[in-house]
Amino acid sequence: MRRIAGVDVARGLAVLGMMTAHVGPDDHGPVPPGGWSQLADGRPSALFVVLAGVGLALLSGGVAPVSGTRLVQSRLRVLVRAVLLFVVGELLVMLGTPVAVILPTYALLFAVGCLALRWPVRALVAAAVAVALVGPFARTALEALLEGRAAPTLLAEMLVGHFYPAVVWLAYLLAGLAVGRSDLRSTRVRLVAAGTGAALVVVGHGGAWLAREVLGWPTTIATTEPHTSTTFEVLGNTGVALVVLVACLVVAERLPRLVSPLGAVGELALSAYTIHVVVIALLGADVVWAQRTETWLAFLLTTTVLCWSWRTALGRGPFERLLHGVSTRAADVRPDTLPPVPAQPGGPADASHLAAAPAPEPPAAGTRLA
Repeated sequence: MRRIAGVDVARGLAVLGMMTAHVGPDDHGPVPPGGWSQLADGRPSALFVVLAGVGLALLSGGVAPVSGTRLVQSRLRVLVRAVLLFVVGELLVMLGTPVAVILPTYALLFAVGCLALRWPVRALVAAAVAVALVGPFARTALEALLEGRAAPTLLAEMLVGHFYPAVVWLAYLLAGLAVGRSDLRSTRVRLVAAGTGAALVVVGHGGAWLAREVLGWPTTIATTEPHTSTTFEVLGNTGVALVVLVACLVVAERLPRLVSPLGAVGELALSAYTIHVVVIALLGADVVWAQRTETWLAFLLTTTVLCWSWRTALGRGPFERLLHGVSTRAADVRPDTLPPVPAQPGGPADASHLAAAPAPEPPAAGTRLA
Protein backbone atom coordinates (compact mmCIF):
# COMPACT_ATOMS: atom_id res chain seq x y z
CA MET A 1 0.00 0.00 0.00
CA ARG A 2 1.43 3.36 -0.98
CA ARG A 3 1.67 5.83 1.89
CA ILE A 4 0.47 9.41 1.59
CA ALA A 5 2.09 11.62 4.21
CA GLY A 6 -0.97 13.84 4.65
CA VAL A 7 -3.17 10.84 5.43
CA ASP A 8 -0.72 9.75 8.14
CA VAL A 9 -0.71 13.27 9.59
CA ALA A 10 -4.52 13.30 9.70
CA ARG A 11 -4.52 9.86 11.35
CA GLY A 12 -2.01 11.12 13.91
CA LEU A 13 -4.33 14.01 14.71
CA ALA A 14 -7.20 11.55 15.11
CA VAL A 15 -5.23 9.40 17.59
CA LEU A 16 -4.09 12.37 19.66
CA GLY A 17 -7.62 13.74 19.49
CA MET A 18 -9.03 10.52 20.94
CA MET A 19 -6.42 10.66 23.70
CA THR A 20 -7.56 14.22 24.41
CA ALA A 21 -11.17 13.01 24.66
CA HIS A 22 -10.05 10.37 27.18
CA VAL A 23 -7.62 12.26 29.42
CA GLY A 24 -7.86 15.89 28.32
CA PRO A 25 -9.10 18.65 30.63
CA ASP A 26 -12.67 19.96 30.42
CA ASP A 27 -12.99 23.74 30.02
CA HIS A 28 -16.79 24.08 29.49
CA GLY A 29 -16.32 27.45 27.81
CA PRO A 30 -19.09 29.29 25.99
CA VAL A 31 -17.11 29.55 22.73
CA PRO A 32 -17.25 27.14 21.06
CA PRO A 33 -20.37 25.74 22.75
CA GLY A 34 -19.23 23.29 25.42
CA GLY A 35 -15.64 24.54 25.31
CA TRP A 36 -12.62 23.65 23.20
CA SER A 37 -12.43 20.19 24.74
CA GLN A 38 -15.79 19.50 23.07
CA LEU A 39 -14.00 19.52 19.70
CA ALA A 40 -12.10 16.38 20.69
CA ASP A 41 -15.24 14.45 21.64
CA GLY A 42 -16.61 12.30 18.83
CA ARG A 43 -14.93 14.06 15.92
CA PRO A 44 -11.46 12.43 16.18
CA SER A 45 -12.98 8.94 16.29
CA ALA A 46 -15.15 9.76 13.26
CA LEU A 47 -12.03 11.04 11.47
CA PHE A 48 -10.29 7.79 12.45
CA VAL A 49 -13.00 5.72 10.72
CA VAL A 50 -13.08 7.97 7.64
CA LEU A 51 -9.32 7.44 7.33
CA ALA A 52 -9.87 3.70 7.74
CA GLY A 53 -11.95 3.88 4.58
CA VAL A 54 -9.20 5.83 2.84
CA GLY A 55 -6.73 3.15 3.93
CA LEU A 56 -8.90 0.34 2.55
CA ALA A 57 -9.11 2.14 -0.78
CA LEU A 58 -5.33 2.63 -0.96
CA LEU A 59 -4.72 -0.98 0.06
CA SER A 60 -6.93 -2.19 -2.79
CA GLY A 61 -5.55 -0.07 -5.62
CA GLY A 62 -6.46 3.55 -4.90
CA VAL A 63 -7.84 5.23 -8.02
CA ALA A 64 -7.55 1.93 -9.94
CA PRO A 65 -9.28 -0.78 -7.86
CA VAL A 66 -7.68 -4.19 -8.15
CA SER A 67 -9.50 -7.16 -9.62
CA GLY A 68 -9.11 -10.92 -9.98
CA THR A 69 -6.54 -12.55 -7.72
CA ARG A 70 -5.34 -9.23 -6.36
CA LEU A 71 -8.89 -8.39 -5.28
CA VAL A 72 -9.09 -11.73 -3.45
CA GLN A 73 -5.76 -10.95 -1.79
CA SER A 74 -6.92 -7.49 -0.74
CA ARG A 75 -10.13 -8.85 0.76
CA LEU A 76 -8.26 -11.55 2.63
CA ARG A 77 -5.81 -9.00 4.00
CA VAL A 78 -8.67 -6.79 5.19
CA LEU A 79 -10.55 -9.71 6.78
CA VAL A 80 -7.45 -10.97 8.60
CA ARG A 81 -6.77 -7.45 9.86
CA ALA A 82 -10.38 -7.22 11.01
CA VAL A 83 -10.00 -10.40 13.06
CA LEU A 84 -6.77 -9.19 14.65
CA LEU A 85 -8.24 -5.75 15.39
CA PHE A 86 -11.25 -7.40 17.00
CA VAL A 87 -9.04 -9.56 19.23
CA VAL A 88 -6.89 -6.59 20.29
CA GLY A 89 -10.01 -4.51 20.88
CA GLU A 90 -11.68 -7.12 23.07
CA LEU A 91 -8.49 -7.54 25.10
CA LEU A 92 -8.49 -3.79 25.70
CA VAL A 93 -12.15 -3.90 26.73
CA MET A 94 -11.29 -6.61 29.26
CA LEU A 95 -8.93 -4.16 30.99
CA GLY A 96 -12.03 -2.43 32.36
CA THR A 97 -10.97 1.16 31.71
CA PRO A 98 -13.53 3.98 31.40
CA VAL A 99 -12.53 4.27 27.73
CA ALA A 100 -15.08 3.30 25.07
CA VAL A 101 -12.75 1.19 22.91
CA ILE A 102 -13.43 1.72 19.22
CA LEU A 103 -11.50 -1.27 17.86
CA PRO A 104 -14.26 -3.95 17.94
CA THR A 105 -16.63 -1.80 15.86
CA TYR A 106 -13.67 -0.68 13.75
CA ALA A 107 -12.98 -4.35 12.98
CA LEU A 108 -16.61 -5.00 12.04
CA LEU A 109 -16.57 -2.02 9.67
CA PHE A 110 -13.37 -3.39 8.09
CA ALA A 111 -15.12 -6.69 7.40
CA VAL A 112 -18.17 -4.99 5.88
CA GLY A 113 -15.92 -2.71 3.84
CA CYS A 114 -14.62 -5.78 1.95
CA LEU A 115 -17.92 -5.88 0.07
CA ALA A 116 -17.42 -2.37 -1.30
CA LEU A 117 -13.83 -2.56 -2.53
CA ARG A 118 -14.92 -2.59 -6.19
CA TRP A 119 -17.66 0.03 -5.93
CA PRO A 120 -17.21 3.22 -7.98
CA VAL A 121 -16.96 6.59 -6.24
CA ARG A 122 -20.55 7.59 -7.03
CA ALA A 123 -21.91 4.37 -5.58
CA LEU A 124 -19.81 4.83 -2.44
CA VAL A 125 -21.02 8.41 -1.98
CA ALA A 126 -24.64 7.38 -2.53
CA ALA A 127 -24.28 4.52 -0.04
CA ALA A 128 -22.65 6.80 2.54
CA VAL A 129 -25.49 9.32 2.24
CA ALA A 130 -28.09 6.54 2.46
CA VAL A 131 -26.52 5.11 5.63
CA ALA A 132 -26.27 8.60 7.16
CA LEU A 133 -29.98 9.16 6.50
CA VAL A 134 -31.37 5.71 7.33
CA GLY A 135 -28.80 4.41 9.83
CA PRO A 136 -30.01 6.43 12.86
CA PHE A 137 -33.58 5.22 12.36
CA ALA A 138 -32.43 1.64 11.80
CA ARG A 139 -30.49 1.89 15.05
CA THR A 140 -33.58 3.09 16.91
CA ALA A 141 -35.65 0.23 15.47
CA LEU A 142 -33.03 -2.35 16.41
CA GLU A 143 -32.79 -0.93 19.93
CA ALA A 144 -36.57 -1.29 20.28
CA LEU A 145 -36.35 -4.93 19.19
CA LEU A 146 -33.60 -5.63 21.72
CA GLU A 147 -35.27 -3.76 24.58
CA GLY A 148 -36.37 -5.97 27.43
CA ARG A 149 -34.35 -8.93 26.27
CA ALA A 150 -31.42 -10.49 28.07
CA ALA A 151 -28.01 -8.88 27.80
CA PRO A 152 -27.40 -8.05 24.14
CA THR A 153 -24.96 -10.14 22.18
CA LEU A 154 -21.59 -8.72 21.24
CA LEU A 155 -22.71 -8.30 17.63
CA ALA A 156 -25.84 -6.42 18.72
CA GLU A 157 -23.71 -4.19 20.93
CA MET A 158 -21.43 -3.34 18.02
CA LEU A 159 -24.37 -2.70 15.69
CA VAL A 160 -26.33 -0.34 17.93
CA GLY A 161 -23.97 0.40 20.85
CA HIS A 162 -24.05 3.85 22.40
CA PHE A 163 -20.70 5.20 21.25
CA TYR A 164 -19.90 3.55 17.90
CA PRO A 165 -23.05 1.96 16.39
CA ALA A 166 -21.91 0.25 13.20
CA VAL A 167 -25.27 0.75 11.44
CA VAL A 168 -24.54 4.49 11.56
CA TRP A 169 -20.74 4.63 11.56
CA LEU A 170 -20.58 2.66 8.33
CA ALA A 171 -21.31 6.01 6.66
CA TYR A 172 -17.88 7.27 7.73
CA LEU A 173 -16.10 4.23 6.29
CA LEU A 174 -17.95 4.48 2.95
CA ALA A 175 -17.17 8.19 2.73
CA GLY A 176 -13.49 7.41 3.35
CA LEU A 177 -13.53 4.73 0.65
CA ALA A 178 -14.92 7.27 -1.81
CA VAL A 179 -12.17 9.74 -0.90
CA GLY A 180 -9.49 7.06 -1.20
CA ARG A 181 -10.74 6.13 -4.67
CA SER A 182 -10.04 9.71 -5.78
CA ASP A 183 -6.66 11.18 -6.67
CA LEU A 184 -5.66 12.80 -3.40
CA ARG A 185 -2.73 14.52 -5.10
CA SER A 186 -5.06 16.38 -7.47
CA THR A 187 -5.71 20.04 -6.64
CA ARG A 188 -9.21 19.75 -8.08
CA VAL A 189 -10.04 16.75 -5.88
CA ARG A 190 -8.79 18.58 -2.82
CA LEU A 191 -10.84 21.68 -3.60
CA VAL A 192 -13.97 19.59 -4.11
CA ALA A 193 -13.32 17.66 -0.89
CA ALA A 194 -12.69 20.83 1.12
CA GLY A 195 -15.76 22.56 -0.33
CA THR A 196 -17.92 19.51 0.29
CA GLY A 197 -16.58 19.24 3.83
CA ALA A 198 -17.31 22.89 4.60
CA ALA A 199 -20.84 22.51 3.21
CA LEU A 200 -21.45 19.39 5.30
CA VAL A 201 -20.33 21.21 8.45
CA VAL A 202 -22.86 23.96 7.75
CA VAL A 203 -25.64 21.53 6.85
CA GLY A 204 -24.91 19.31 9.86
CA HIS A 205 -24.61 21.92 12.59
CA GLY A 206 -26.77 24.62 11.03
CA GLY A 207 -29.39 22.10 9.98
CA ALA A 208 -29.60 20.65 13.49
CA TRP A 209 -30.13 24.12 14.97
CA LEU A 210 -32.76 25.02 12.37
CA ALA A 211 -34.63 21.72 12.81
CA ARG A 212 -34.58 22.02 16.59
CA GLU A 213 -35.13 25.72 17.20
CA VAL A 214 -37.29 26.68 14.21
CA LEU A 215 -39.06 23.51 13.12
CA GLY A 216 -39.46 22.10 16.61
CA TRP A 217 -37.93 18.70 15.93
CA PRO A 218 -37.11 16.64 19.04
CA THR A 219 -33.59 17.02 20.37
CA THR A 220 -33.01 13.29 20.07
CA ILE A 221 -32.80 13.59 16.28
CA ALA A 222 -31.94 17.28 15.82
CA THR A 223 -28.59 17.45 17.57
CA THR A 224 -24.88 17.24 16.81
CA GLU A 225 -23.87 16.36 20.36
CA PRO A 226 -20.93 13.90 20.38
CA HIS A 227 -21.81 10.22 19.97
CA THR A 228 -25.52 10.81 19.46
CA SER A 229 -25.07 9.30 15.97
CA THR A 230 -27.84 11.40 14.43
CA THR A 231 -27.88 12.23 10.73
CA PHE A 232 -26.87 15.79 11.57
CA GLU A 233 -23.89 14.65 13.64
CA VAL A 234 -22.73 12.26 10.91
CA LEU A 235 -22.93 15.01 8.29
CA GLY A 236 -21.09 17.49 10.49
CA ASN A 237 -18.39 15.01 11.53
CA THR A 238 -17.83 13.87 7.94
CA GLY A 239 -17.44 17.49 6.90
CA VAL A 240 -14.86 18.12 9.62
CA ALA A 241 -12.98 14.97 8.58
CA LEU A 242 -12.80 16.09 4.94
CA VAL A 243 -11.59 19.58 5.83
CA VAL A 244 -8.96 18.22 8.25
CA LEU A 245 -7.75 15.66 5.69
CA VAL A 246 -7.32 18.26 2.94
CA ALA A 247 -5.51 20.62 5.32
CA CYS A 248 -3.16 17.80 6.37
CA LEU A 249 -2.46 16.85 2.74
CA VAL A 250 -1.46 20.43 1.93
CA VAL A 251 0.63 21.01 5.05
CA ALA A 252 2.41 17.64 4.71
CA GLU A 253 3.54 18.62 1.22
CA ARG A 254 4.66 22.13 2.08
CA LEU A 255 6.09 21.58 5.57
CA PRO A 256 7.02 17.89 5.70
CA ARG A 257 9.62 18.21 8.45
CA LEU A 258 7.31 20.19 10.70
CA VAL A 259 4.55 17.55 10.66
CA SER A 260 6.84 14.51 10.51
CA PRO A 261 6.34 13.69 14.24
CA LEU A 262 2.57 13.83 13.78
CA GLY A 263 2.85 11.63 10.71
CA ALA A 264 4.80 9.10 12.78
CA VAL A 265 1.91 8.89 15.23
CA GLY A 266 -0.36 8.23 12.26
CA GLU A 267 1.87 5.48 10.94
CA LEU A 268 1.91 3.84 14.39
CA ALA A 269 -1.75 4.62 15.08
CA LEU A 270 -2.77 1.15 16.29
CA SER A 271 0.25 0.84 18.57
CA ALA A 272 -0.25 4.33 19.98
CA TYR A 273 -3.96 3.78 20.59
CA THR A 274 -3.48 0.34 22.16
CA ILE A 275 -0.64 1.36 24.45
CA HIS A 276 -2.42 4.50 25.65
CA VAL A 277 -5.42 2.39 26.78
CA VAL A 278 -3.03 0.02 28.60
CA VAL A 279 -1.37 3.00 30.30
CA ILE A 280 -4.77 4.30 31.41
CA ALA A 281 -5.48 0.85 32.89
CA LEU A 282 -2.17 0.96 34.78
CA LEU A 283 -2.68 4.50 36.08
CA GLY A 284 -6.27 3.93 37.15
CA ALA A 285 -9.66 5.41 36.29
CA ASP A 286 -8.86 8.74 37.96
CA VAL A 287 -6.71 9.69 34.99
CA VAL A 288 -9.95 9.80 32.98
CA TRP A 289 -12.41 11.13 35.55
CA ALA A 290 -10.10 13.68 37.19
CA GLN A 291 -8.36 15.10 34.15
CA ARG A 292 -5.29 17.25 34.60
CA THR A 293 -3.55 19.38 32.00
CA GLU A 294 -0.14 17.97 32.95
CA THR A 295 -1.31 14.38 32.45
CA TRP A 296 -2.89 15.21 29.10
CA LEU A 297 0.27 16.94 27.83
CA ALA A 298 2.38 14.02 29.08
CA PHE A 299 0.25 11.59 27.06
CA LEU A 300 0.49 13.69 23.89
CA LEU A 301 4.20 14.47 24.11
CA THR A 302 5.27 10.97 25.15
CA THR A 303 3.21 9.36 22.41
CA THR A 304 4.58 11.70 19.75
CA VAL A 305 8.22 11.34 20.81
CA LEU A 306 8.05 7.55 21.14
CA CYS A 307 6.30 7.08 17.80
CA TRP A 308 8.71 9.42 16.02
CA SER A 309 11.73 7.67 17.54
CA TRP A 310 10.39 4.18 16.81
CA ARG A 311 9.61 4.98 13.19
CA THR A 312 13.03 6.54 12.67
CA ALA A 313 14.87 3.58 14.19
CA LEU A 314 12.67 0.57 13.44
CA GLY A 315 10.05 1.52 10.84
CA ARG A 316 6.65 -0.09 11.38
CA GLY A 317 5.22 -0.13 14.86
CA PRO A 318 4.91 -3.44 16.78
CA PHE A 319 1.17 -3.87 16.22
CA GLU A 320 1.37 -2.58 12.64
CA ARG A 321 4.12 -5.10 11.96
CA LEU A 322 1.89 -7.86 13.33
CA LEU A 323 -1.08 -6.85 11.18
CA HIS A 324 1.01 -6.44 8.05
CA GLY A 325 2.92 -9.70 8.45
CA VAL A 326 -0.01 -11.94 9.33
CA SER A 327 -2.43 -10.46 6.79
CA THR A 328 0.12 -10.52 3.97
CA ARG A 329 0.99 -14.17 4.57
CA ALA A 330 -2.65 -15.16 4.88
CA ALA A 331 -3.42 -13.44 1.58
CA ASP A 332 -0.60 -15.11 -0.35
CA VAL A 333 -2.88 -16.92 -2.78
CA ARG A 334 -0.61 -16.74 -5.81
CA PRO A 335 -0.65 -19.97 -7.83
CA ASP A 336 2.41 -22.20 -7.44
CA THR A 337 4.99 -22.02 -10.20
CA LEU A 338 4.67 -25.11 -12.38
CA PRO A 339 7.78 -26.99 -13.63
CA PRO A 340 8.59 -26.72 -17.35
CA VAL A 341 6.80 -29.17 -19.61
CA PRO A 342 9.23 -31.86 -20.96
CA ALA A 343 9.62 -32.13 -24.71
CA GLN A 344 7.41 -34.85 -26.18
CA PRO A 345 8.76 -37.44 -28.63
CA GLY A 346 8.52 -35.98 -32.07
CA GLY A 347 8.06 -32.51 -30.61
CA PRO A 348 10.39 -29.48 -30.87
CA ALA A 349 14.04 -30.39 -30.96
CA ASP A 350 15.05 -27.61 -28.53
CA ALA A 351 15.13 -29.15 -25.03
CA SER A 352 17.91 -26.93 -23.64
CA HIS A 353 15.71 -25.91 -20.70
CA LEU A 354 16.02 -29.51 -19.44
CA ALA A 355 19.77 -29.85 -19.87
CA ALA A 356 20.67 -29.09 -16.27
CA ALA A 357 17.57 -30.56 -14.67
CA PRO A 358 18.12 -33.72 -12.58
CA ALA A 359 16.13 -36.81 -13.43
CA PRO A 360 12.98 -37.04 -11.31
CA GLU A 361 12.99 -39.66 -8.57
CA PRO A 362 10.24 -42.27 -8.55
CA PRO A 363 7.56 -41.61 -5.93
CA ALA A 364 7.88 -43.41 -2.63
CA ALA A 365 5.45 -46.17 -1.81
CA GLY A 366 2.14 -44.85 -0.62
CA THR A 367 2.70 -41.35 -2.09
CA ARG A 368 -0.44 -39.80 -3.59
CA LEU A 369 0.01 -38.02 -6.89
CA ALA A 370 -2.12 -34.92 -7.33
